[in-house]
Amino acid sequence: MYEDKDEIQVMQGDLKRALGKARPQWAMVIDLRRCTGCRACTAACFAEQKSPPGIMYRVVYEEEFGSFPKVRRRFTPRLCNQCDDPPCVRACPNKGDGKATWKDKDSVVVINYIQCIGCGKCVVACPYKARALDGGAFYTAGTPKIEEYEKAPSWEYGRKWPRRENEIPIGTARKCHFCVHRLKVGMLPACVTTCPCRANFFGDMEDPQSLVHKWIKENKERIKVLASVRTPGETRPSRAALKGMRAHEISQLVGYPGKVPVFAESAPTKPRVFYVMP
Repeated sequence: MYEDKDEIQVMQGDLKRALGKARPQWAMVIDLRRCTGCRACTAACFAEQKSPPGIMYRVVYEEEFGSFPKVRRRFTPRLCNQCDDPPCVRACPNKGDGKATWKDKDSVVVINYIQCIGCGKCVVACPYKARALDGGAFYTAGTPKIEEYEKAPSWEYGRKWPRRENEIPIGTARKCHFCVHRLKVGMLPACVTTCPCRANFFGDMEDPQSLVHKWIKENKERIKVLASVRTPGETRPSRAALKGMRAHEISQLVGYPGKVPVFAESAPTKPRVFYVMP
């Protein structure tokens, strides 16, 4: 609760106000003091985006510190950080407004599936392991038939994308996009509304009345960002080595979707996802 109101109710009002602006600057704060690692956000994201095997927009890292009997655990949700200086965009050979990937006016890093050539360079460039190529897999592959629920369309970026073999977005890079298709119709991101602990705060960070702005201000001594995400044994394949590699092979090499979050006071990528540390 925040000032005797459910945080979702407060943020819904913030969202309505922000949509009246020409350029709302979306951001998210995740309060790790509240996160219990239930992974409701992960489940909600999978359901909302119809995520196929090998694609995980939102994951939760689990860490343990100390030694018995003084042991503590930390759960860290990770999504695309919507960086203001996104290395994934810099790495793209077809970057730019309306092309394969760019930073839009509302501060979200977006992907145009039709323009993406599936080279995998952005996957390697992302320090947060937030991007992967869609290899076209189905959960029910190898069974008597691919079930109809796997063919249900997603509505990413406000467009209908049926799941069919060898059709877009299969073969393209995919990642979290703050549920822009929901934002456009006045709905908060699925991960935000599903969290039973109200650990996620979302809104226009430049609106001083918004809860996301207030949460950053009220917890400024505890605020950190992700500097990177690591996976033991990960490698960074060269651009030449990417040619001919399958989607799952690239993901395996770079360590997608990551294991160990690395926090810092700031990061050169200028992320828009902030964390309140325990």
